[in-house]
Amino acid sequence: MRRTPDVSEYSIRKSADQPPISGLFEIIVSRPRPMNRTMDNGTTMNDLNKQVIRDEVRKGYAQIAAAGSTCCGTTGPSCCGTVAPDNLAQQIGYSTDDLAGLPDGANMGLSCGNPNALAALQEGEIVLDLGSGGGFDVFIAGRKVGPAGRVIGVDMTPEMVSKARHNAELYRMRTGFDNVEFRLGEIEHLPVADATVDVVISNCVINLSPDKPQVWREIARVLKPGGRVAVSDLALVRPLPPAIVENVAAMIGCIAGAALVSETERMAREAGLVDIVLTRRSEYVEKMADWQDSLYKQIVAHLPPGTKPGDFITSLEITARKPASHRCCPSTP
Repeated sequence: MRRTPDVSEYSIRKSADQPPISGLFEIIVSRPRPMNRTMDNGTTMNDLNKQVIRDEVRKGYAQIAAAGSTCCGTTGPSCCGTVAPDNLAQQIGYSTDDLAGLPDGANMGLSCGNPNALAALQEGEIVLDLGSGGGFDVFIAGRKVGPAGRVIGVDMTPEMVSKARHNAELYRMRTGFDNVEFRLGEIEHLPVADATVDVVISNCVINLSPDKPQVWREIARVLKPGGRVAVSDLALVRPLPPAIVENVAAMIGCIAGAALVSETERMAREAGLVDIVLTRRSEYVEKMADWQDSLYKQIVAHLPPGTKPGDFITSLEITARKPASHRCCPSTP
């Protein structure tokens, strides 16, 4: 049986002879190669490839932060073609109340679901947003948990953290709440203490990580006993056809790093989480056709006859819980 290359086997490069897709970087899939060769300093090839992927994602999102309100470097459409960020947000479940009063540029059209609604946040809760970007979901969560709660956003891109902190000043002025903060860090190594968070949310970010099992272990570490997870992500229903994996030079962003739905469940379970529920939202991928999304067009061109992207890719809602425990836990995240 032919093996589909893992994301850790991707090589990434800028393409000088092709135009940029969606204003981001390109992830070029290479042939499988041995990944456990150890260097003289103890570093493995797998470690190096993960860092290359991470660095390229960081560069791409630094460009998004610098471009302003969208990830395409324009003032109107988002990366989903011609749909504006607020329209995209409403189509995937955000209400007008959610969007009202957000700082300008907080919503950059990078969502694939609504983890805030999925989390059913309560006043006074401590929430952690993985890959918080310009602060979009953080500010929405901040209003839900109120002044007695707290929301922490973590992002590995300094430009995004800077943007979010600027937006936080506007948020405080408009709401009167001083209940959000943004920390620079990688979601594989969260700058958050053990067992200090009630809810972990994330929106179309975990799929970008080259070490997803480590992300799920970190989620379990920072959650309080009984704490819960509410994540919106992109996942694969089945492996992408070899023609796409091997030949398409436009495997950008979320799609390139997406794991199988079954693998996502396994990683969460092996991290120690329970009550795991995975809900597919295939309508998100189907709507990409209406948005004239450039990545969607690239994928369609290389699919087997009679198939469509929704046969392989889905927006996935993930909820889970950390088992309750009688151990005493720190109180400062």
